[in-house]
Amino acid sequence: MIITVIVLSIFALIVILLYTAFLTLFERKTLAALQKRKGPNVVGVAGILQAVADGVKLFSKETMIPARANKRLFMFAPIIIFFLSLAGWAVLPFFHHS
Repeated sequence: MIITVIVLSIFALIVILLYTAFLTLFERKTLAALQKRKGPNVVGVAGILQAVADGVKLFSKETMIPARANKRLFMFAPIIIFFLSLAGWAVLPFFHHS
């Protein structure tokens, strides 16, 4: 039972992340068409690898921590917000119990 819940939860997370990636791709293509410029079709087939390129760019950037900032809070705040946003999905019923 617990294995089923874990597998279905991971599957739901993957579906949500893929949906977000394709929604970002659609947004970029729409904005490119509205602004009459080339869209994200340069990276991969039809721009599908754009989300991967964005992730590589994000993780390869240098983290600059302000001198007077709380370093621990500065580093963990995005992680906390990420898990809080995922907690919003916890209220959605994934299983039908009769």
